[in-house]
Amino acid sequence: MAEVQVAGRARRVMDAETRRWAKRITALAVVAVITVVLVLTWNITVEPFSAGFYKIVEMRLATVVTIILVACCQAVAVVLFHTATGNRILTPSIMGFESLYVVIQTAMVFFFGVETLNATDGVGKVLVQSAIMVAFATVLYGWLFGGKFGNLHITLLVGLVLGTAFGTLSAFMQRMLVPADFDILSARLFGSIANSNPEYLPVGFTVLAAALFFVFGKRHRLDVLALGRETSINLGLSYKREVLTTLILVAVLISISTSLVGPMTFFGFIVATLAYQLAGSQQHRHVIPFAMLLGVVTLLGSYFVLHHIFRAAGLVTVIIEFVGGILFVILLLRKGSL
Repeated sequence: MAEVQVAGRARRVMDAETRRWAKRITALAVVAVITVVLVLTWNITVEPFSAGFYKIVEMRLATVVTIILVACCQAVAVVLFHTATGNRILTPSIMGFESLYVVIQTAMVFFFGVETLNATDGVGKVLVQSAIMVAFATVLYGWLFGGKFGNLHITLLVGLVLGTAFGTLSAFMQRMLVPADFDILSARLFGSIANSNPEYLPVGFTVLAAALFFVFGKRHRLDVLALGRETSINLGLSYKREVLTTLILVAVLISISTSLVGPMTFFGFIVATLAYQLAGSQQHRHVIPFAMLLGVVTLLGSYFVLHHIFRAAGLVTVIIEFVGGILFVILLLRKGSL
């Protein structure tokens, strides 16, 4: 009888949690739709609903779709990374993904010249870059985390060391470049919405859709994984396999986002941290959609204000990274450790 009462109480708590989440995500979806409409239609000087009006909307639509894709990839990747590592302060950049992207771009300019950087632009280049980054993650995780003596902390430490090594190698090669090549390379390495190419979007959305389908199928296992290593094992979860597949999925999503717009170290961290606080639930089936919508609102809202109000679209990622860095330091000081 007592077990039935406890189960009934738990059920009522979950129902209340779902209703609270539904109200909040509905409000967030409305804000997201308003933000999309504002970015698409704000300050168009030609006659509304004319051919010129639709042409401008079509040109802006590629930017909006890029922002939605990047925001969703970053939000899902960081939430999954926090679940796998059991730490909500770490970001995927600690594993050296973005440093690997930088060293790939720098090596192309260093060995083949800046003309190669422009000549190889296309879907094939994005796929190759993403494949290299995912292969790096698979080998690193499979070797370290799947080994006899491997564990998550050693994997994170090796990822941090490799990221530092990649950064040092990139800095060395950049110092050997002529100033003109260095300027062009620097513009590519700086996270910017303008770096994206609409040709990349079908590939990006295909990967994102496959990743979301996979995540939805393992949402309950992710909830168990979030309880920690010992609890997960005691509940019958294959802890190492789940962490390994989750980290590889994170690598896939980060590689797509980085290949589209460049490194964005703290954006996903901001979105995931706010989603934990605002979603009203800790279940992945609630947190992940909420984080995706919150990412879209945050990135689109920042782009609208800076691009259409202050005419400073290039500062979007700068301000987001600046705010994210401050939030990271605040949380680190409050927690006292990683």
